[in-house]
Amino acid sequence: MKILKSKSLFVMAVLFLFPLLLLGQWRSKDITALRIEVPIEIDGLLLEEIWSQAPEAGDFIQFQPNRGAQGTEKTLVRVLYDGENIYFGFLCYDAEPERIAASITKRDSDLNSDDAVYVALDTFLDRQSAYLLGTNLLGTQFDGRITDNGRTTDPTWDAVWKSAAQKTDYGWSAEIAVPFKSIKYTPGEGKTWGLSMGRFIPRRLEYNFWIGPLESYTRVSQFGELHGLDLQKAAQRGQIIPYIVSQTEVDEGTDMRVGLDARYAFTPQISGNLTLNPDFAMVEADQEVINLTRFETYLPEKRNFFLEGAEIYRQRIRLFYSRRIGDIYGGAKVHGMSGGYEFQAMTVQTKPDETRDESSANFSIFRAKKAVMRGSTVGFLLANKHVDGKNKGTVGFDTALYFTDTFRFTGQLAASYGDYGGSNLAFFLRPSYDSATFHIHLRYGQLGRYFADNANEVGFVRDDDRRELDSAISKTWWMRRTMFDSIEYDSNYNVYWSLDGTLRSWKIDQGMDFELRNKFSLELGHHQEYKLYEKDFRNHKTDIELGYNTREWQNANISYSFGRNFDLDFHLISANVNYMILSGLSFEYELSRLIYEPDPERESTWIHVLRATNYFNPDLYVKLFYQVHTAIDKHTVQVLFVYRFQPPFGTFQLAYQKGTAEFGEKGDQGNTFFVKFAYMF
Repeated sequence: MKILKSKSLFVMAVLFLFPLLLLGQWRSKDITALRIEVPIEIDGLLLEEIWSQAPEAGDFIQFQPNRGAQGTEKTLVRVLYDGENIYFGFLCYDAEPERIAASITKRDSDLNSDDAVYVALDTFLDRQSAYLLGTNLLGTQFDGRITDNGRTTDPTWDAVWKSAAQKTDYGWSAEIAVPFKSIKYTPGEGKTWGLSMGRFIPRRLEYNFWIGPLESYTRVSQFGELHGLDLQKAAQRGQIIPYIVSQTEVDEGTDMRVGLDARYAFTPQISGNLTLNPDFAMVEADQEVINLTRFETYLPEKRNFFLEGAEIYRQRIRLFYSRRIGDIYGGAKVHGMSGGYEFQAMTVQTKPDETRDESSANFSIFRAKKAVMRGSTVGFLLANKHVDGKNKGTVGFDTALYFTDTFRFTGQLAASYGDYGGSNLAFFLRPSYDSATFHIHLRYGQLGRYFADNANEVGFVRDDDRRELDSAISKTWWMRRTMFDSIEYDSNYNVYWSLDGTLRSWKIDQGMDFELRNKFSLELGHHQEYKLYEKDFRNHKTDIELGYNTREWQNANISYSFGRNFDLDFHLISANVNYMILSGLSFEYELSRLIYEPDPERESTWIHVLRATNYFNPDLYVKLFYQVHTAIDKHTVQVLFVYRFQPPFGTFQLAYQKGTAEFGEKGDQGNTFFVKFAYMF
């Protein structure tokens, strides 16, 4: 007994200390920025003598495929700053410069298909949020925000900054200049920021970072440190962006619309936004997708006023969903960080909604998050809709706690209120383990019988009246010495009951992904589920997908799925092609063919989506969008010309379109012409 007890204590100690042993392998780094007096010319060449005087960051470490090994190519970075900007200069050595990938020209595209460099700045050193900026050899810009210690990455954040790159005899070089007026920070002398810098080499599937070995390349708590910053308040504190839109539909006349967006930095930490009669995605249609469930489809936000700072609202139980807000007269919000708190307060007034026969409504939202421990947060959210003298909405608390860089606990507690009283609480608890190649989690959640009925006035909750248990495990093996680059296994099990104990659903998902060294890939998946609605249903689906990826943006794949869905046999064929016709001219095509047998509701359909874009330069392009959804007789055509003379906000747009409509609705709009002009003061 004594021996067994000793062995048990030893095993428990190993299990407890194992994450800490892994954490101990990670090596932190720091670098000091050099103060300069003369601004740097951003041409991508690092020719100024002052660059050679700055401290040098090197010895980049692989995140993948050989985690912890030195990068196969040498990368050096230097950091400068003056009173207006902070500058990053990259020297990217490459033994095969002729194979450097450079094809992506669209702003905020995923640059991982190109050779690219990234900078992430934790300007408050809170170890849980950061600005993310990247560029490729063409100078194409990607920017976004990392929050919740890497759990959320939101590419919708946009700012004014500069980038340029040049090919060299040793590889390529890049310069990035970030104005202090474009980001939030705490002014003062001797400030330290969290810093991560990365380089992607797509032909080798290689991700290299200055710090490491990392468990996730967005894990802010593992960032290194940037020292020596003497920071003053940014000089320019406000922006005013007026716009005018002219819409002319043949045989329907012309409509003119004028609006205004304004931004003002009260301090380097706190800013405000105001919008009047805003232009919210005037021409861009929602892309149609196949939905085999009976739940509502989640649609991404496209409207600029709601996009900025949207990452702060990301929650598993979505208490705020901005697409619940229709057309508005105007709105205002304040966003800031102070004393370890991040907060945002927003209010908007909608126009009357004839579709819902609803009067003008006010939406008021408040969100606050507090940094605790290293990279952890606790948060609060209140979202309220006031219409016809009634208040409806949600309120709740959430947390993301990192006990180590691999072990995390997330949880949420919420309540909804409105027309339905009682049984309106919801919560979930989710411990998880995440490393660079392994994930496992267990989640238990509960949603009251009327929680969604109230919450969906302001939030997005697909279903309620459930006690839910969910678990998942995934593992990636890198196998570069075989015919495979990598093999990935995924497994998920989900089951939920009504609050009265009735079994309503269970689902098992199994998948294997094979990435071959010849650039082909194979994905296999099988899904079994039970659903209780008006009767019992046993659904099942098998997926087979074959793909080819040049690892230079161009790729193609075709998939075939078959099975049974709510007593109907089905076949689903999907295909996707991304092809670079010429330098700057890209072509994208997506196909979905759904066949039901039998088909009593005539839901079998073809969906075609075509995009063709010609970039004359990153800020001057022409785009063609064509979409067909035969089941609802939907046809959408759009031709868009865009010139960003003050990127990303000052633009001139000229568009023709026919048949635009919201998701799932037939497009019956006739020939329409748009002209938009927006200027930034």
